[in-house]
Amino acid sequence: MTPEEVKTLIEAGMTGSTVTVTGDGSKFEATVVSVEFEGKTMLQEQKMVYATVSQQITSGALHALTIKAYTPEEWEQLGA
Repeated sequence: MTPEEVKTLIEAGMTGSTVTVTGDGSKFEATVVSVEFEGKTMLQEQKMVYATVSQQITSGALHALTIKAYTPEEWEQLGA
């Protein structure tokens, strides 16, 4: 898989999110900014993102995905 393919899957599953993916082969890091994370715990945020790529994880096409999840407000506070 490519970073672009992972990005596309996450964006398709989380409409309105802003996604950046880095990495190669089967190990990636995703930064996801979404209003859907508001009021959620870190675990809930992680599960939401993993759900968008669960088929690829199950098939082995995607081995590892590190997730950094932020609400738009959190992202703005980081100055990103």
